Formats: sequence, structure tokens, C-alpha cells
Amino acid sequence: MADAPRLDRWTLVLGRFAEERLGRAGGNQGRMAQALDFVYGREYEGRGVRGRGQGPTGAGGSNDASLLTIPEWIREVRDLFPADVCEVVTRHALERYEMTGLVTDPEVLQSLEPSYDLLKAVLTFKGAMQGEVVEVARGVVRRVVEDLRKELEKEVRAAITGMPDRNRRTRRRRAHDLHLRRTLARSLKYYDPASRRLTGADLQFFTRSRQHATWDVIIAVDCSGSMLDSVIHAAVMAAIFAGLPMLRVRLVAFDTQVVDLSEHVHDIVEVLFSVQLGGGTDIARAARYCAKLVDQPTRTIFVLVTDFEEGGSSGPLVEEIRRMRGAGVRVFGLAALGSDTAPRYDRSVAEACAAAGADVAALTPGRLAQWVAPAIQ
Repeated sequence: MADAPRLDRWTLVLGRFAEERLGRAGGNQGRMAQALDFVYGREYEGRGVRGRGQGPTGAGGSNDASLLTIPEWIREVRDLFPADVCEVVTRHALERYEMTGLVTDPEVLQSLEPSYDLLKAVLTFKGAMQGEVVEVARGVVRRVVEDLRKELEKEVRAAITGMPDRNRRTRRRRAHDLHLRRTLARSLKYYDPASRRLTGADLQFFTRSRQHATWDVIIAVDCSGSMLDSVIHAAVMAAIFAGLPMLRVRLVAFDTQVVDLSEHVHDIVEVLFSVQLGGGTDIARAARYCAKLVDQPTRTIFVLVTDFEEGGSSGPLVEEIRRMRGAGVRVFGLAALGSDTAPRYDRSVAEACAAAGADVAALTPGRLAQWVAPAIQ
């Protein structure tokens, strides 16, 4: 058992029963073991095996790690395991071990503090919800996404509608509008060679332009299992963009099929309850659909949010991007969109898209707005 990877695998297989002989795993390995035991430890219920958190008498008082809540468990599974493993484990949790409290009991859901982790848990299990709990879940989602929208909207509006116009001066004196190059040029007459200092300054400030000409923004978001954070932020960003007078927004969700959600773009909750996470991916099909939505190529921005893990050949996708760029469409490929921009993506496909003319990156929502703004300007 000196082989560390093999030892790690046995730790995951045996769970809590490995601790006495193998020792309690630490780091990510320990987190993985705890997440799996949260589900598969239920296999031993009814067999006379005490559960987590119980001492020898079953009355509590053990040294076990703190029990996970369902939202915490969802976060851990998504963070630690590949998308296909996550899908299998969550399906077992619901179907085999009937961990349905979150999705069947409105009182359980209402008792939980709304949070981003709870939002992701609700969206993961929403397909199993029925009746009253659906409306409770919608209320939870609405509270969380509205907070997220308010947090992002000011930054996005400032980036898009308040872009600096360096050709116009203003009497409004704000530090972040200081035109440094012009200020230095006009202040050289105040330079004192003896002290090597500027003894005065003619401060120059630039104004901020207001955009009135309309641009089309088409956002296509990949709904494969690993993209939940990006789906949430894409829906929020689409709603914020749609509230700006100079932007017309289309929102498209896709896996192997394409669903146009543009009519719901102002309703983030409806968008999130309309998408189905998981399944395969046909990015080229989504790109072809979005190309048909382009009316004014030179005033269109296409934002493709995907992990670039194309289900088939990447050739059709690359060719579609090349065709759009040739027509004048600005193409942005986002490997991740959210507060955590550490994506898992197919690097070779992403590089091929970049070679075809797409700007490719992983961005926070605020950075996306700053990225789009110069294209509009």
C-alpha cells in the first residue's frame, strides 16, 4: 500500500471504515471522501452500523468531521469531481438514497438561508421538484439573483454607458477622469529644475461618452454539466445588458439542442428554470443558429460561453467563427464567466477558435463589460 494513488482510491472506496487502518485523509482527498460518504454512507443504515456524528452508543460525541448540509454537499461534489461523476452521484442521491428533502419539502427549503450555494443546489435538483416546492424554489432563486444583479449592475453600466471620451474635456473634476498625459503636457511650464518638481499643475479631465446607436449582443451559453456558474452569470449579464438603451440582447442556451430564451431575457428566474443542465454538447450548431440572428454584422457582438468541449469535430465551429469574423461580427469566447475564473476547458479547441478570430478568455462579469465596451465605442 506504499503506492499513494492506490491508497487514495481505497480511502474513497472504504470511506469512514478506512480511517482506523489507513488514517483520515486530508486536503481534497479528505473532502472527496466526506462528500461521497455523505451519500453512500446511507447504504449502511438499517444494518446496525452507526452513522456519522454518533459515538459508540449512537448518542453523539464522536470526533467525526462536521456534517455537510445539502447545499454544501452540492458545492463540494461540483468542485471536486468531473461533471460526469457529479451527475452520477447526484442521481444516486435522489433516486437510490431518496435525499429529497431539498426538492420535496417546502418547509425545509424555506428554512435555509438564501445563498449562492443554495441557488446552485436548487438549480441542480429543480427537475425533481413538483407542486408547492417549485414556487418556494423560485422565490429563493429570485432573491439570490436579484442580489447578484444589483451587485453587478452598477459596474456594468459604468463600463458600457460611461466609457471615457478622451477627445472632449469637462469641468467636472473627478480623480478617475484625470487625463494624465494632457495634464503633464500642459503643466511642464510649472516645472522647477532646481527642486525637480512641478510647482503647479493645470489639471485636465476627460468627459464620458453616452452611447445611443444600437448594438446587437447575442449571448450563447453552454448548458453542459460543468457550466452551472457560467449559466447563472450569463443569465444575469444578459438581463443587465438588456436594460441598457443602446443594446439589443438575444440569449440562447444549448447542449445538443438550441433553445432561444430571448423573450425571457429580462426574467432571470424564468431563464434559469428553463435550462436543463447536463447532456452532450454541439457548439457548432449553436453558433450556426446565432449566425442566423445577425442583422447588422458590423454592429453585432457574439458572446459564446462554453468549455469548448465540442461533442464532434471542432472544424464546423471554427469555420462558423471564421465566417462571422469575416462579416464583421465581434466574437468573444468565454471559457468561464463568474467570480471564479479558473475554468476547465478544451485548450486545443479554444486555441483554434482564437486563430479563427475570436477573442478567448475566462472573465468575471465586470471584466466582460470592460471587454465589450471598447468594441461598442
